[in-house]
Amino acid sequence: MKRTCMRTGRSTLTAVLTGALALGVFTASPAEAADTGVTVTNVVVNGGKPIVVGISEEKHPSVGFRMTWPAGYSSDDITAFPYLYHDTTAAKGKESGGIYTGFVTYYDDTPGSADVEGQLYIDPRWTLDSTNDATTWKIAVNVRLWATETKLKAEENLTGLGTVQVKRAARATVNASPEPVAKNKTLTVTGKLTRADWGREAYVGYPDKLAKLQFRKAGTSTYTTVKTVRANSTGSLKTTVTATTDGYWRWTFGETSTTGGATAAGDYVDVQ
Repeated sequence: MKRTCMRTGRSTLTAVLTGALALGVFTASPAEAADTGVTVTNVVVNGGKPIVVGISEEKHPSVGFRMTWPAGYSSDDITAFPYLYHDTTAAKGKESGGIYTGFVTYYDDTPGSADVEGQLYIDPRWTLDSTNDATTWKIAVNVRLWATETKLKAEENLTGLGTVQVKRAARATVNASPEPVAKNKTLTVTGKLTRADWGREAYVGYPDKLAKLQFRKAGTSTYTTVKTVRANSTGSLKTTVTATTDGYWRWTFGETSTTGGATAAGDYVDVQ
């Protein structure tokens, strides 16, 4: 049996509050915070890859896990919503900058178990408060076991299910000049590295980052690294090379523990 549970996305402040309440995480009274008997295993978020987030684009990382439940119940009696947190206590919920469920679908394959697939929901304008959110997040699942359609029997937050990295999206630009340039003359290649600042809702300079200057000869498909340059305090790059043949120039750098990698589109230079 296939069953899907949806939750309203959070694109405004009202929707943020509504979404958190609709999910119902962290609202149970102590009497309700009891063992549900539900187990969750094999949790995978975003295909096991880091989640790279910009300043405005909504992200919908995939999530999947295996769920089993006690005899006498069915998946219709259970709500299981995965979420991410990076505070020390999962029960803090929104105060810890939680990332919540967009939707989940249960695929029952036995009377007591199901594979669960779905998506988390991230709107960086509301979900991510500062660059401190570029860190390792813990994976948890809020489970509710219902005695009836409206009567909650038990609720718990299952933790220790793994971690996932959330990273700041980055960008790189390039400009090579003069264009065109005489053969064997000096070509100046500039650019800038920036990355998302969620608190400021803007891309800001990525200072002191090493970037590779690469060149692709016209008519070929492979870039070759020419030199490595460190960005200055504002994220700007500048170097000179000797122009010998037509081709494309670009800056590129790899991801770090807090920031995704980026590669500029190639800037074509005609050598005459």
